[in-house]
Amino acid sequence: MTTEPSAPESMTDYIKHHLKHLSDYNIGHHDPGFMDVHWDSVLFKFAIALLFVFVFLRVARRATSGVPGKLQCAIEMIVEFVDGLVKETFHGHSKLIAPLAITIFGLVLLMNFMDMLPVDLLPWAAGATGVPYLRVVATADPNTTFGMSITVFLLIQYFGINHKGVGLFFGEFLTAPFHAEKTVMKVALAPANLLLRLIEEAVRPLSLALRLFGNMYAGELIFVLIAVMTLGAQLGSVSTWLLGPAQFVAGFAWTVFHILIITLQAFIFMTLTIVYLSIAAEHH
Repeated sequence: MTTEPSAPESMTDYIKHHLKHLSDYNIGHHDPGFMDVHWDSVLFKFAIALLFVFVFLRVARRATSGVPGKLQCAIEMIVEFVDGLVKETFHGHSKLIAPLAITIFGLVLLMNFMDMLPVDLLPWAAGATGVPYLRVVATADPNTTFGMSITVFLLIQYFGINHKGVGLFFGEFLTAPFHAEKTVMKVALAPANLLLRLIEEAVRPLSLALRLFGNMYAGELIFVLIAVMTLGAQLGSVSTWLLGPAQFVAGFAWTVFHILIITLQAFIFMTLTIVYLSIAAEHH
Protein backbone atom coordinates (compact mmCIF):
# COMPACT_ATOMS: atom_id res chain seq x y z
CA MET A 1 0.00 0.00 0.00
CA THR A 2 2.92 2.31 -0.65
CA THR A 3 0.91 4.29 -3.18
CA GLU A 4 -1.52 5.47 -0.51
CA PRO A 5 -1.07 8.91 1.06
CA SER A 6 -1.45 7.45 4.56
CA ALA A 7 0.53 4.24 4.09
CA PRO A 8 1.18 2.53 7.43
CA GLU A 9 4.75 2.72 8.77
CA SER A 10 4.36 0.97 12.12
CA MET A 11 2.25 -1.74 13.73
CA THR A 12 -0.13 0.82 15.22
CA ASP A 13 -0.48 2.68 11.93
CA TYR A 14 -1.08 -0.60 10.09
CA ILE A 15 -3.90 -1.64 12.44
CA LYS A 16 -5.52 1.81 12.41
CA HIS A 17 -5.29 1.91 8.64
CA HIS A 18 -7.14 -1.39 8.26
CA LEU A 19 -9.90 -0.27 10.64
CA LYS A 20 -10.75 2.94 8.78
CA HIS A 21 -13.62 3.10 6.32
CA LEU A 22 -13.64 4.86 2.99
CA SER A 23 -15.96 7.74 3.80
CA ASP A 24 -16.81 11.29 2.76
CA TYR A 25 -14.50 12.53 5.52
CA ASN A 26 -11.53 10.42 4.36
CA ILE A 27 -11.81 11.64 0.79
CA GLY A 28 -12.09 15.25 1.93
CA HIS A 29 -15.71 16.08 1.23
CA HIS A 30 -16.65 17.29 4.71
CA ASP A 31 -15.87 17.01 8.40
CA PRO A 32 -16.78 13.76 10.21
CA GLY A 33 -20.33 13.60 11.50
CA PHE A 34 -23.46 11.53 11.96
CA MET A 35 -24.27 11.54 8.23
CA ASP A 36 -20.79 10.40 7.14
CA VAL A 37 -21.31 7.63 4.53
CA HIS A 38 -19.04 4.56 4.57
CA TRP A 39 -18.76 4.03 0.83
CA ASP A 40 -16.82 0.77 1.06
CA SER A 41 -19.62 -0.85 3.09
CA VAL A 42 -22.21 0.48 0.63
CA LEU A 43 -20.21 -0.81 -2.35
CA PHE A 44 -19.74 -4.33 -1.00
CA LYS A 45 -23.33 -4.59 0.23
CA PHE A 46 -24.69 -3.78 -3.21
CA ALA A 47 -22.13 -6.00 -4.97
CA ILE A 48 -22.97 -8.96 -2.73
CA ALA A 49 -26.72 -8.35 -3.13
CA LEU A 50 -26.34 -8.40 -6.92
CA LEU A 51 -24.25 -11.57 -6.72
CA PHE A 52 -26.86 -13.22 -4.50
CA VAL A 53 -29.72 -12.35 -6.87
CA PHE A 54 -27.72 -13.38 -9.95
CA VAL A 55 -26.75 -16.80 -8.56
CA PHE A 56 -30.23 -17.65 -7.28
CA LEU A 57 -31.94 -16.53 -10.49
CA ARG A 58 -29.44 -18.42 -12.62
CA VAL A 59 -29.90 -21.63 -10.61
CA ALA A 60 -33.70 -21.24 -10.59
CA ARG A 61 -33.84 -20.80 -14.36
CA ARG A 62 -31.52 -23.75 -15.01
CA ALA A 63 -33.01 -26.03 -12.35
CA THR A 64 -33.63 -29.57 -13.52
CA SER A 65 -35.73 -32.38 -12.12
CA GLY A 66 -32.97 -34.82 -12.99
CA VAL A 67 -29.60 -35.12 -11.29
CA PRO A 68 -28.82 -31.59 -10.04
CA GLY A 69 -25.45 -29.94 -10.28
CA LYS A 70 -23.36 -29.12 -7.22
CA LEU A 71 -24.53 -25.50 -7.03
CA GLN A 72 -28.21 -26.40 -7.51
CA CYS A 73 -27.87 -29.13 -4.89
CA ALA A 74 -26.29 -26.74 -2.38
CA ILE A 75 -28.97 -24.07 -2.91
CA GLU A 76 -31.77 -26.65 -2.71
CA MET A 77 -30.37 -27.86 0.62
CA ILE A 78 -30.33 -24.28 1.95
CA VAL A 79 -33.87 -23.57 0.71
CA GLU A 80 -35.25 -26.81 2.18
CA PHE A 81 -33.47 -26.24 5.48
CA VAL A 82 -34.73 -22.65 5.83
CA ASP A 83 -38.24 -23.61 4.71
CA GLY A 84 -38.37 -26.37 7.34
CA LEU A 85 -37.13 -23.96 10.01
CA VAL A 86 -39.79 -21.42 9.07
CA LYS A 87 -42.57 -24.04 9.23
CA GLU A 88 -41.42 -25.13 12.69
CA THR A 89 -40.95 -21.62 14.08
CA PHE A 90 -43.49 -19.33 12.42
CA HIS A 91 -47.02 -20.38 13.37
CA GLY A 92 -48.86 -17.83 11.25
CA HIS A 93 -49.49 -17.70 7.52
CA SER A 94 -47.27 -15.55 5.34
CA LYS A 95 -45.65 -15.95 1.92
CA LEU A 96 -42.99 -13.42 2.89
CA ILE A 97 -41.27 -15.21 5.79
CA ALA A 98 -39.43 -17.98 3.92
CA PRO A 99 -38.05 -15.72 1.11
CA LEU A 100 -37.11 -13.12 3.73
CA ALA A 101 -35.29 -15.71 5.84
CA ILE A 102 -33.37 -17.10 2.86
CA THR A 103 -32.43 -13.58 1.74
CA ILE A 104 -31.19 -12.61 5.21
CA PHE A 105 -29.19 -15.81 5.60
CA GLY A 106 -27.65 -15.58 2.13
CA LEU A 107 -26.71 -11.90 2.29
CA VAL A 108 -25.30 -12.02 5.83
CA LEU A 109 -23.35 -15.21 5.05
CA LEU A 110 -21.84 -13.72 1.88
CA MET A 111 -20.94 -10.45 3.60
CA ASN A 112 -19.35 -12.40 6.45
CA PHE A 113 -17.39 -14.59 4.04
CA MET A 114 -15.55 -11.54 2.72
CA ASP A 115 -13.47 -11.90 5.87
CA MET A 116 -11.93 -15.02 4.32
CA LEU A 117 -10.03 -12.92 1.77
CA PRO A 118 -6.41 -12.03 2.62
CA VAL A 119 -6.28 -8.92 4.79
CA ASP A 120 -4.18 -6.84 2.38
CA LEU A 121 -5.49 -8.13 -0.96
CA LEU A 122 -8.33 -5.72 -1.80
CA PRO A 123 -6.98 -2.75 0.27
CA TRP A 124 -3.68 -3.07 -1.63
CA ALA A 125 -5.49 -3.21 -4.99
CA ALA A 126 -7.55 -0.16 -4.00
CA GLY A 127 -4.45 1.67 -2.81
CA ALA A 128 -2.81 1.07 -6.19
CA THR A 129 -5.66 3.03 -7.79
CA GLY A 130 -5.41 5.89 -5.29
CA VAL A 131 -8.20 4.80 -2.89
CA PRO A 132 -6.81 5.51 0.60
CA TYR A 133 -8.92 3.13 2.71
CA LEU A 134 -11.03 0.05 2.09
CA ARG A 135 -12.76 -2.36 4.48
CA VAL A 136 -14.36 -5.31 2.75
CA VAL A 137 -16.44 -6.84 5.56
CA ALA A 138 -19.67 -4.85 5.54
CA THR A 139 -21.03 -6.63 8.64
CA ALA A 140 -18.03 -5.35 10.63
CA ASP A 141 -19.57 -1.90 10.17
CA PRO A 142 -22.29 -1.04 12.74
CA ASN A 143 -24.08 1.04 10.10
CA THR A 144 -24.75 -2.17 8.16
CA THR A 145 -25.89 -4.28 11.09
CA PHE A 146 -28.07 -1.53 12.58
CA GLY A 147 -29.59 -0.89 9.17
CA MET A 148 -30.60 -4.55 8.86
CA SER A 149 -31.84 -4.77 12.45
CA ILE A 150 -33.95 -1.62 12.10
CA THR A 151 -35.50 -3.11 8.96
CA VAL A 152 -36.36 -6.25 10.94
CA PHE A 153 -37.80 -4.05 13.71
CA LEU A 154 -40.11 -2.31 11.22
CA LEU A 155 -41.17 -5.69 9.83
CA ILE A 156 -42.03 -6.84 13.36
CA GLN A 157 -44.40 -3.90 13.77
CA TYR A 158 -45.90 -4.51 10.33
CA PHE A 159 -46.50 -8.20 10.99
CA GLY A 160 -48.02 -7.48 14.39
CA ILE A 161 -50.47 -4.93 13.01
CA ASN A 162 -51.23 -7.04 9.93
CA HIS A 163 -52.05 -10.19 11.93
CA LYS A 164 -53.75 -8.60 14.95
CA GLY A 165 -55.06 -5.28 13.86
CA VAL A 166 -54.07 -1.88 15.24
CA GLY A 167 -56.24 -2.09 18.37
CA LEU A 168 -55.12 -5.52 19.57
CA PHE A 169 -51.46 -4.96 18.64
CA PHE A 170 -51.08 -1.72 20.57
CA GLY A 171 -53.44 -2.98 23.28
CA GLU A 172 -50.89 -5.68 24.14
CA PHE A 173 -48.44 -2.92 25.03
CA LEU A 174 -50.64 -2.28 28.07
CA THR A 175 -51.78 -5.83 28.90
CA ALA A 176 -48.69 -8.05 28.49
CA PRO A 177 -46.70 -9.65 30.06
CA PHE A 178 -48.73 -9.07 33.26
CA HIS A 179 -52.31 -10.12 32.59
CA ALA A 180 -55.30 -9.30 34.78
CA GLU A 181 -59.01 -10.05 34.57
CA LYS A 182 -60.31 -7.09 36.55
CA THR A 183 -60.34 -3.67 34.93
CA VAL A 184 -58.82 -2.02 37.99
CA MET A 185 -55.82 -4.36 37.90
CA LYS A 186 -55.42 -3.88 34.14
CA VAL A 187 -55.18 -0.13 34.65
CA ALA A 188 -52.78 -0.53 37.58
CA LEU A 189 -50.48 -2.87 35.65
CA ALA A 190 -50.59 -0.89 32.40
CA PRO A 191 -47.57 1.39 33.16
CA ALA A 192 -45.37 -1.60 34.08
CA ASN A 193 -46.50 -3.52 31.00
CA LEU A 194 -45.83 -0.53 28.76
CA LEU A 195 -42.34 -0.02 30.21
CA LEU A 196 -41.39 -3.69 29.82
CA ARG A 197 -42.79 -3.83 26.29
CA LEU A 198 -40.87 -0.74 25.21
CA ILE A 199 -37.66 -2.22 26.62
CA GLU A 200 -38.36 -5.51 24.84
CA GLU A 201 -38.97 -3.79 21.51
CA ALA A 202 -35.81 -1.68 21.85
CA VAL A 203 -33.60 -4.60 22.84
CA ARG A 204 -34.46 -6.69 19.79
CA PRO A 205 -32.81 -4.54 17.08
CA LEU A 206 -30.02 -3.58 19.48
CA SER A 207 -29.11 -7.20 20.22
CA LEU A 208 -29.37 -8.23 16.56
CA ALA A 209 -27.06 -5.44 15.42
CA LEU A 210 -24.46 -5.61 18.18
CA ARG A 211 -24.15 -9.40 18.15
CA LEU A 212 -23.35 -9.57 14.45
CA PHE A 213 -21.15 -6.46 14.48
CA GLY A 214 -19.18 -7.54 17.56
CA ASN A 215 -18.36 -11.00 16.23
CA MET A 216 -17.37 -9.81 12.76
CA TYR A 217 -15.35 -6.84 14.02
CA ALA A 218 -13.44 -9.10 16.42
CA GLY A 219 -12.81 -11.64 13.68
CA GLU A 220 -11.52 -8.96 11.30
CA LEU A 221 -9.29 -7.49 14.00
CA ILE A 222 -7.74 -10.89 14.79
CA PHE A 223 -6.88 -11.40 11.11
CA VAL A 224 -5.19 -7.99 11.13
CA LEU A 225 -3.24 -8.87 14.29
CA ILE A 226 -2.09 -12.14 12.71
CA ALA A 227 -0.90 -10.20 9.65
CA VAL A 228 1.09 -7.88 11.93
CA MET A 229 3.26 -10.79 13.10
CA THR A 230 5.52 -10.46 10.05
CA LEU A 231 5.00 -6.77 9.32
CA GLY A 232 8.26 -5.29 8.04
CA ALA A 233 10.09 -8.61 8.43
CA GLN A 234 13.37 -9.13 6.55
CA LEU A 235 13.82 -12.26 4.46
CA GLY A 236 17.03 -13.37 6.12
CA SER A 237 16.20 -12.46 9.74
CA VAL A 238 15.73 -15.05 12.46
CA SER A 239 12.40 -13.53 13.53
CA THR A 240 10.99 -14.08 10.04
CA TRP A 241 11.86 -17.77 10.13
CA LEU A 242 10.27 -18.08 13.57
CA LEU A 243 7.20 -15.92 13.11
CA GLY A 244 6.47 -16.97 9.54
CA PRO A 245 5.44 -20.56 10.37
CA ALA A 246 3.66 -19.36 13.52
CA GLN A 247 1.70 -16.83 11.44
CA PHE A 248 0.69 -19.56 8.96
CA VAL A 249 -0.51 -21.89 11.72
CA ALA A 250 -2.38 -19.08 13.54
CA GLY A 251 -3.98 -17.87 10.31
CA PHE A 252 -5.07 -21.36 9.29
CA ALA A 253 -6.48 -22.20 12.74
CA TRP A 254 -8.40 -18.91 13.01
CA THR A 255 -9.73 -19.27 9.45
CA VAL A 256 -11.15 -22.71 10.20
CA PHE A 257 -12.73 -21.49 13.43
CA HIS A 258 -13.97 -18.27 11.84
CA ILE A 259 -15.84 -20.17 9.13
CA LEU A 260 -17.97 -21.63 11.92
CA ILE A 261 -18.50 -18.16 13.43
CA ILE A 262 -19.56 -16.44 10.22
CA THR A 263 -21.97 -19.25 9.35
CA LEU A 264 -23.38 -19.33 12.87
CA GLN A 265 -23.89 -15.56 12.96
CA ALA A 266 -25.84 -15.64 9.69
CA PHE A 267 -27.96 -18.49 11.06
CA ILE A 268 -28.60 -16.67 14.37
CA PHE A 269 -29.61 -13.43 12.65
CA MET A 270 -32.03 -15.32 10.40
CA THR A 271 -33.46 -17.47 13.20
CA LEU A 272 -34.04 -14.55 15.57
CA THR A 273 -35.76 -12.65 12.78
CA ILE A 274 -38.16 -15.56 12.24
CA VAL A 275 -38.76 -15.91 16.00
CA TYR A 276 -39.43 -12.18 16.47
CA LEU A 277 -41.86 -12.12 13.54
CA SER A 278 -43.59 -15.22 14.88
CA ILE A 279 -44.00 -13.62 18.32
CA ALA A 280 -45.40 -10.47 16.71
CA ALA A 281 -47.97 -12.48 14.74
CA GLU A 282 -49.13 -14.67 17.64
CA HIS A 283 -52.20 -13.75 19.68
CA HIS A 284 -51.30 -13.71 23.36
